[in-house]
Amino acid sequence: MVYPDGTVALRDVSFEVKDGEFLGVIGLSGSGKSTLLRCINRLLEPTSGRIIWNGKDITHLPQGELRTVRREIGMVFQQFNLVKRSSVLTNVLSGRLGYTPPSWALANRFSRQDRQMAVRALERVGIPEKAHNRADELSGGQQQRVGIARALMQEPKMILADEPVASLDPVLAHSILGYLEKLNTEDNITVLCSLHYLDLVQRYCERVIGLRDGKVVFEGSKDDIAKMSDERFREIYGEDAVRMGGQ
Repeated sequence: MVYPDGTVALRDVSFEVKDGEFLGVIGLSGSGKSTLLRCINRLLEPTSGRIIWNGKDITHLPQGELRTVRREIGMVFQQFNLVKRSSVLTNVLSGRLGYTPPSWALANRFSRQDRQMAVRALERVGIPEKAHNRADELSGGQQQRVGIARALMQEPKMILADEPVASLDPVLAHSILGYLEKLNTEDNITVLCSLHYLDLVQRYCERVIGLRDGKVVFEGSKDDIAKMSDERFREIYGEDAVRMGGQ
């Protein structure tokens, strides 16, 4: 993946994700984690290589077909990506836009079933009472729960979580990752989650890939993370990196 200014963000990155897996992506800021996740659902258009989804090459799908594929791939963003002035319920309902006739979407019309589904999604993340609040009235942790509920509305087979806890304190980080873990285990939704802290990786991820300068420099299980040598750690995070005991 090469950006228009010539920056090479990803180089020869190749890996597979099993159905129902919780895969962590680790690395420094600027290592390519966000670019990788955004290429998978083509929020960014890869400049080379292929993206295979359920055995189908989706790298160059036209927008109509891509819209169908994106229904199956939910996205949770670091900065929540909510419409701040809209209600929580409206933000969650936007997860159904891929299933809604375009004329309905423009008029912000949703079926009764979709509205009931949105309330159930908010119940899954523990904030049904916030449905009619404006999104900007919520705390950061609550806003991220709205983001998860919105992704759930797509009835996804996979959720891409782009550093979903980077702006949250440690307690909230565990809360948010706990909700993603619940969707992974109860609904068998595959999760790809980029994270900074190895203690969170060991707690929530089954398998991990590590990026540095756009290349995969590590691939292993959470047990491999626990046994990682300082030398291996520095291969991912750089010579000046210091291992911390926790977040």
